Amino acid sequence: MKEVNSENRLNRILGPVALTSLGVGAIIGTGIFVLIGVAAHDKAGPAVTLSFAVAGLACIFAALCYAEFASMVPVAGSAYTYAYATLGELMAWIIGWDLILEYGVASATVAHGWSKYFQDFIGIFGLGVPALFANAPFDFDLSSGRLSSTGAWFDLPAVLITFLVTVVLVKGIRESANFNAGMVILKVGIVLLVIILGAMYVQPANWIPFAPYGFSGFSVFGHTVLGQAGPGGAPVGVLAGAAMIFFAYIGFDSISTHAEEAKNPQRDIPIALIGSLVVCTILYIAVAAVITGMVPYDKISIDAPVSNAFKQVGIGWAQLVISLGAITGITSVLLVMMLSQPRIFLAMARDGLLPKSFFGAIHEKFRTPWKSTILTGLFVALLGGLLPLRLLAELVNIGTLFAFVVVCTAVLIMRKTHPEADRPFRAPLVPFVPVAGILTCLMLMFSLPVENWIRLFGWLFIGIVIYFFYGRKHSSLNTFKS
Repeated sequence: MKEVNSENRLNRILGPVALTSLGVGAIIGTGIFVLIGVAAHDKAGPAVTLSFAVAGLACIFAALCYAEFASMVPVAGSAYTYAYATLGELMAWIIGWDLILEYGVASATVAHGWSKYFQDFIGIFGLGVPALFANAPFDFDLSSGRLSSTGAWFDLPAVLITFLVTVVLVKGIRESANFNAGMVILKVGIVLLVIILGAMYVQPANWIPFAPYGFSGFSVFGHTVLGQAGPGGAPVGVLAGAAMIFFAYIGFDSISTHAEEAKNPQRDIPIALIGSLVVCTILYIAVAAVITGMVPYDKISIDAPVSNAFKQVGIGWAQLVISLGAITGITSVLLVMMLSQPRIFLAMARDGLLPKSFFGAIHEKFRTPWKSTILTGLFVALLGGLLPLRLLAELVNIGTLFAFVVVCTAVLIMRKTHPEADRPFRAPLVPFVPVAGILTCLMLMFSLPVENWIRLFGWLFIGIVIYFFYGRKHSSLNTFKS
């Protein structure tokens, strides 16, 4: 809090509308326009609507816990800062390192989705990106569980949009928020168009069977214990679909990373967190019902499911409008995700766990963490240009769910160790809400393929090595003790 009141701080210029817009901007996009295709086609069928509901429920529990912490500690850093205050420095480093995975890989996933809709859009006019630059060089084969070659070099559109967003983010938070607000208005309009127009072409027969993969899909480290296993041994069903579609909701927690830039964080952050989540959950379920009703689930496109659904029912002009709206919507998701990542770096640098001269540097004119923003852009461009959608989406989900488990746990600990602390917003029904958040998030984590656990542990191992060789030695807490 002392650091926030110094000169090396971010500008408090965001009100509740701007913050809610950032939340909606981060949430509505990839989940509706991209991942609904993968989840319906591979995991849940028409029951993907229930998958959205299950994932949304887990997020509501986590959002209430985030809101309590954000009102108590209105600084940059999100779950990292909350873990630092309750669980100690090592756990804070682990969750911070996890958040780097979440936002960095999430941004790469979004950039990949943007590229596919962009190519779908220009394809309407008979244009296209050369095959060598139209896709990632690898794809993920569900049947074998291995990567396969696509023959391409890298995904050029994904790289270009990443660089464009990076420039906007370096420029400033006000410009970024205004740019995002305009895109949010447009894409919410497109989503409403999809729901209203698409409802006219729904054929109830396409919802039968409603749950072709079953209603469960729960596994423990890759061993399916409830439901059936799909290609490659990965679980399928409503829970497995929820574990994948969970990515669609991760944007709401990015609101808490901007607490330091909120005008009245104690009031505005809880409003934005809960408001954006409720609105988007309703829209998600409606869109999922419409798309699976328009097209048989096994005919839904994986790369551009919404616009392709309208193409399949013969509404060409809608395909044009939806593709344009998807491009705009996914751009705003990418903007908010890449806006959040450098704020995590900033919080970690302030505590001495990362080099402050680089990750803690604030631009004198723009008042943005410009160096770490550029580094984030390079990281996202590299992953978005080289890795396939399925691999990226599941890797993000397990990291995000882990962060939510930590935040819910931290609320329980803080209520016990510091019951007297000022809480402008209090999560209701404690301990039920945080415990429910922990259990539902763990359930979704276990419903992911075992490869995601291996990647998560590998990433966290690298992070722990860095902490003990650099972070612990340079820690502000360690310096203070000495």
